[in-house]
Amino acid sequence: MPLIKIHGMIDPHTHLRDLDWSHKATFASETKAAIAGGFWAVFDMPNTAPSTIDQDRLSDKLKRIDRDAHCDWGLYFGASQADNTAEYEKIARQVCGLKIYNNSTTGDLLINSSAMRERHYRAWTPNRLIAVHAEEETVRNILDLVRKYRQPTHFLHISSEYEINLLTQAKQDGLPVTVGVCPHHLILSEDDLPTLGAYGLMKPELKRKSDQRALWRAIRLGIVDIIESDHAPHAIAEKESDAPPYGVPGLETTLPLMLQAAKDGKLSLQKACDMLSLNVQRIWRIAPFPKTYALVDTDETYVIERENLMTKCGWSPFEGMRVRGKVREVWIRGTKVYDGENVLSPAGFGRNLFGYVA
Repeated sequence: MPLIKIHGMIDPHTHLRDLDWSHKATFASETKAAIAGGFWAVFDMPNTAPSTIDQDRLSDKLKRIDRDAHCDWGLYFGASQADNTAEYEKIARQVCGLKIYNNSTTGDLLINSSAMRERHYRAWTPNRLIAVHAEEETVRNILDLVRKYRQPTHFLHISSEYEINLLTQAKQDGLPVTVGVCPHHLILSEDDLPTLGAYGLMKPELKRKSDQRALWRAIRLGIVDIIESDHAPHAIAEKESDAPPYGVPGLETTLPLMLQAAKDGKLSLQKACDMLSLNVQRIWRIAPFPKTYALVDTDETYVIERENLMTKCGWSPFEGMRVRGKVREVWIRGTKVYDGENVLSPAGFGRNLFGYVA
């Protein structure tokens, strides 16, 4: 049984829900799903209900996740349309970064004014990065701000050839930018939508095969830095409603999908592992604690089935796919938290990697 050890896997792009959306998922359920997926830590986005846009909401969220998380974690603070920049100096030490939504997505944090975007860039601390949802021409607008303020910026869930071309040039120009892509944009395309229906709806949307090829090419060339899930669970009843929300879960499927891709020759095994661990650690400037790793059997194959998932939403857009790589054990800070079937860490075991609860 060929076991590999991956030190400190992190998913820096998750929507753990909870709070007013606990019917979709909870901090407890989704940090368990993260551990089952091989992850040491997850970073949670601010577009929950209520949105994480002031100190009171952040403090409440910090306390709740600190109480319930089974793995280590970080929280993003959300840039607000109402201009919450006065909060930045106080809250920056408590969070993993600032999230700016520049294109339409779930929640109410869209900032489509160039002037307001610049205000947030000008006010944010350089000690924490900015993570952006930016699509197509908006990528160019954000790059103008990066060029002006030299603020380290991570471009989340990049999905098109046009976006990749812009970011390739930005890296060649020496701008402080990093790039993440999601398994659903690498594995699925718009051709899958007739079969998936609402289960294939996410933001950014699934793209053309040509865009998919551009993403894989950018991975091979080192333009893409990390693989992130954009884990965004919704209840089955919501997805099957007349107005299905955007978003798909991914914490438990990211690693096996990438290991299958490595077996298929799309990238090396080492690169797949680095894009889920070392590269994320480098970008967010953190290092795993001693004895923090996942043991993975890279030879075992299995079919993704909803009954085997821990995420509360209980479904996956990858159901029925055969993948490679079974997580056998996960250890965090010297404690065994997963035995291949069960999460062993109690609620509240997880630590905030970016400060202390206020």
